[in-house]
Amino acid sequence: MSIISGMRCRGDRAMTTFRSFPVRLPSDFRYWTVLDPAYRVVVEADDFLLHHRMGRDGAESTSQSYAASLALFFDWAASIRKPWRESAPYLGRFVYWLQHYRPDQVAARRTAVVRGPRRVNAIMAAVRSFFRHAASVGQLDPEVLGVVYDSFDTNRVNEAARGARYHRASARHRLSEPDSPIVNAAGEDVAELIRAARNARDRFIVIAMWRMGLRRGELAGLRRSDVHFVPDASQLGCGFRGTHLHVVRRTNPNGAWAKSRRQRVVPADWLTVQAYDQYIVERDRVDPRGRSDFLLVNLFADPVGTPMRPGGINEVLVRLSSRAGLVRPVHPHMLRHSFATNVAEHGGTADVLKELLGHAWISSSDVYLHPSPERLRAVVERVPGPRTTGDGQ
Repeated sequence: MSIISGMRCRGDRAMTTFRSFPVRLPSDFRYWTVLDPAYRVVVEADDFLLHHRMGRDGAESTSQSYAASLALFFDWAASIRKPWRESAPYLGRFVYWLQHYRPDQVAARRTAVVRGPRRVNAIMAAVRSFFRHAASVGQLDPEVLGVVYDSFDTNRVNEAARGARYHRASARHRLSEPDSPIVNAAGEDVAELIRAARNARDRFIVIAMWRMGLRRGELAGLRRSDVHFVPDASQLGCGFRGTHLHVVRRTNPNGAWAKSRRQRVVPADWLTVQAYDQYIVERDRVDPRGRSDFLLVNLFADPVGTPMRPGGINEVLVRLSSRAGLVRPVHPHMLRHSFATNVAEHGGTADVLKELLGHAWISSSDVYLHPSPERLRAVVERVPGPRTTGDGQ
């Protein structure tokens, strides 16, 4: 399929564009694909996006982001009138195009930066992943990958298709990203969110993410059967002692997705259990039939009783942040960062964080180990000074 079919241009401005599009299969499985300007599926992109969605880390949100990135890539390739398979030598121009292209501006006026380094790098990561997959299934000459990576062995195409760390580290066309501080949700801000919540469900969402470090996709994907908030879970067939819940990766109709393939257990403290109990009482009152096994359901908007989508958690936090008058809105990952920081500051080591947060590699937890200036000073001041000898020297 030609990627420039159906593209009409006025100068260098595309009248129609490639676009990302959601697909729902009869099984309720959702993923995103790419349509060309004539509303036809771009077959190679569709093959890659479905393969990625069904793979190890195939969250629907990632599928959506990748589809949007590939739509931009195909738009650019059409603008330079190159089939995508022949575009690799020009990817440096694509990076510049991403930084400055905006559909409502003519080329002569494209001076402002439209996309920053972080967004450009994310788009390029999607394009590289697409190239790797295409090479692995015979849709692209593996030699082309030598243009995409600084070091590439054509005998390792299958490893490249799996996203081997070696190839991620040697990728070309990567912009330098400015260091940005990790932003936690301060304890005072979390308290304001809890006070701003007008129902038990929203309070439980804030407390569960803050006290358990759950990702939004993990929280939205929980089933009631995953929650073991009882002193002795042996009656539930579980050998883990104390109140806890199980994070399980499933394909969920609400698009929720647990990033880690490995099931993990997260302990729950009394504050989380109390918030949960209050939420269940509220849920049983508003939705007495309770037909959904999903833990989080819509209670205050139609259709009542249906599972909340992960994006609904963001909407809850935005609404609470506004109601609380916070200068910076709190988003889900800020609560996860706060949980990890609190665990680290109270003696939690990297291996503990790895298990609690569901990371595959212990090094992935390093980003959460960012001690405060006060903690750094306290550690330095605890180091003893030189001891004097018996003769006073």
